[in-house]
Amino acid sequence: MPQSCDVVVVNYNAGSLLEDCVASVLAQGVNSLVLVDNDSHDDSLQRLQARYGTDPHLIILRNASNTGFAAGCNLGTTQCTRPHILFLNPDTVLQAGAIEEMIDALCRSEELGMAGGLLCNFDGSEQPGGRRVFPTPRRATVRAFNLSGLAWLSPRLFSDFLLHREPLPTRPMNVEAISGACMLVKREALDSVGGWDEGYFLHCEDLDLCMRFRQGGWKVCFVPQAKVFHAWGACSRSRPLFVEWHKHRGMIRFYGKFFRDDYPKALSWCICAGVWTRFGFMVGYHSLTRLGRMFGISQ
Repeated sequence: MPQSCDVVVVNYNAGSLLEDCVASVLAQGVNSLVLVDNDSHDDSLQRLQARYGTDPHLIILRNASNTGFAAGCNLGTTQCTRPHILFLNPDTVLQAGAIEEMIDALCRSEELGMAGGLLCNFDGSEQPGGRRVFPTPRRATVRAFNLSGLAWLSPRLFSDFLLHREPLPTRPMNVEAISGACMLVKREALDSVGGWDEGYFLHCEDLDLCMRFRQGGWKVCFVPQAKVFHAWGACSRSRPLFVEWHKHRGMIRFYGKFFRDDYPKALSWCICAGVWTRFGFMVGYHSLTRLGRMFGISQ
């Protein structure tokens, strides 16, 4: 069954993690693995070529600049020929049978267009983001200001958009959204919504794709049997402010596309102001953290 799947990995300075990711993919017997390198400056691509450069299942595409995750995914898709495409982060390691479990779940219904696996830390605990609902302005505010601890007062009012604190289901279940770190799609569904939105550079493009799948009549499922270890944030730790900028910019784009017309203009302005205020706080936090490291102050 994995032979009905192509895999797309977009790499940017993933280091040795890239080799582990590629090894886990090729071990599952996929048709092809398309690696899009976004002008990495480390030795990740060279190390990969030395180890797998002659593997007939590996296709390497090099970008002359960092075009972003969504654009990299779209480029990789042009080389895919199978009915299923798995978009996978380079800091992930698929566990045995993960692709087969996701394909099996996806094929159970013609309405299903996307499936995601169980994203885990290396100690086996579930990570946030692998199963979630859409971040409406209320949910995003709760998440941004860490108010979910007040859920005991009102679960409905203080719930955020992440579902990892809920009991892990024993079988595949439909959800509103999954993570782009591990996202299996039907090719016909992806083509029907027009691919990834390249207006996002990094972050929120996966939520955007899930939303457009829903608008197009496709359902999304979470597959707990498909376990995927994920070195969460490993590829972005060296550039925290760059990542925060694009994360918050992505939030604004996502909100503007799907929610702005549902709220009064005054509230929309407040939401945008809140997003950029949070960005300012994150800039301050990372700047202080960096200064602390420079002067040997423990955090």
